[in-house]
Amino acid sequence: MNIMLTCVGRRNYLVRFFQNALDGKGLVIAADASGDAPALQEADRAFVVPLVSDPNYFDVLLSICRKYDVRLLISLNDLELPRLAHYRQEFNQVGTLPVVSEPHVIDTCFDKWQTCLFLERNGFDTPATYLSLADAHKALAVGELVFPVVVKPRWGTASIGIEYAYDANELDLVYELVRRRLAHTIISEASAIDPEHCVMIQQKLSGHEYGLDVINNLDAKHVVTFAKHKLSMRAGETDRAVTVDNPDLIEVGDKLGSILGHVGNLDCDVIVQEGTPYILEMNPRFGGGYPFSHVAGANIPAAMIAWVSGKPVEPEWLRVKPNVRASKCDRLVVFEE
Repeated sequence: MNIMLTCVGRRNYLVRFFQNALDGKGLVIAADASGDAPALQEADRAFVVPLVSDPNYFDVLLSICRKYDVRLLISLNDLELPRLAHYRQEFNQVGTLPVVSEPHVIDTCFDKWQTCLFLERNGFDTPATYLSLADAHKALAVGELVFPVVVKPRWGTASIGIEYAYDANELDLVYELVRRRLAHTIISEASAIDPEHCVMIQQKLSGHEYGLDVINNLDAKHVVTFAKHKLSMRAGETDRAVTVDNPDLIEVGDKLGSILGHVGNLDCDVIVQEGTPYILEMNPRFGGGYPFSHVAGANIPAAMIAWVSGKPVEPEWLRVKPNVRASKCDRLVVFEE
């Protein structure tokens, strides 16, 4: 049982989680476009591969999977997921199962406007959102939207391009700033799909922010939801958090996982304002909040290995202890020549 993690970056912890789950019965292979990616140094095999946007990217991945008999391939990058979803059959032909949702699920999550429409259509609470500056100003004029507001890319990742506006003049300036800056970011290609509607204006909520790990199995059937209270963020990822036993949040995650039908982990951001959980975003992959569930007892890497092997999942892998507080920290990784 060999497993491959792509776009592995700084996620040393996921390399270790899968190594521990394999318990010496397989290799954890890591791939990244940067040879300086810290997680490459701790994998059992490491490969520097082209950028996701390179035409040869998936040919390179397929050759690695074929040579090393990779059974599971797990992407950790939002920009890779839409492409990977369309390459599922090619990987299956070499014996590799990509842990990736169907294309329509990926599109619903990656396009934040479609996320809002999906949530509203299925009865979830989500912040008031507008796809044009004119519509936002109209909503502000009648009190449907109030300052401060969030200005964010429609196709976003890692909190790139998110700004806040506190009055009408600032909204105009921030909106144009975000729109112009997108052309110089890694989401420029996605934003070019609809350049006139690539920026959204959303109501800024106040309240406690939570992260959900909404876990479905490899057949897209919902299994369990873990919740944690975010205590601080860093570079768009959860930096400190504490696990919680919150039935209302668990119910939201269970309903979401059942309706959406994603595969594997769905990283979901929620703000609870005046007792109401509002879903902000959904990312169908291991997110920066998963380690906090793992250190509190969950073991989704082990569950994935069991699912693909046709073996039973241990009940304790799908449970977390509440009130486990944890924090990430930096450490140095020395690169071997």
